[in-house]
Formats: sequence, structure tokens, C-alpha cells
Amino acid sequence: MVILSGFISVASEQIDSIKSALPIHISQTQQEPGCITFRVTQRKIEPHIFDVYEEFSDMHAFEAHQQRVQNADWGIVSKDVQRHYAVEEI
Repeated sequence: MVILSGFISVASEQIDSIKSALPIHISQTQQEPGCITFRVTQRKIEPHIFDVYEEFSDMHAFEAHQQRVQNADWGIVSKDVQRHYAVEEI
């Protein structure tokens, strides 16, 4: 099993764009073979930060997912998107 957890920080003007792209991204991820859990939450106190939790059945499934979303930034192409992830294989 592979677990990715962390957060994504975006510029304030990108919050609405990220929120509108999220349902599509989540739907596509949940349909991927090997995806067990995918969750994104927006912080109330810091609305420009989205917490991310992904769980995959194995490293192959995780790597396939990463290939698909490598430069997607959920539909936002920007240098202001900062990802802070930790990946753990258990």
C-alpha cells in the first residue's frame, strides 16, 4: 500500500479555479485501478491551502496516478502552486 499525504498551497486568486477543477480530478482519480482512497479538504483558517490524502493498493498504481497528474495542478498551470507531500509505502 502507498499513502501520499500533504498539502497544496495556491495563490489566493486561484482558489475558485482549484475548487471548480477538484470534482473532475477526484472523479478521475477514484476510477483509477488501485486507488483506494482520495480526499482533498480546504482549510477554513487558511483557505489557500488544500490538504491531500491519497491511498493506493501498490506502488505501480501510485506511479500510474502520478504520471497522469504530474503537471496537471488540477487544471491550473501556475508557478504559484506549491506541493508539500510525503509518500509512505507500507
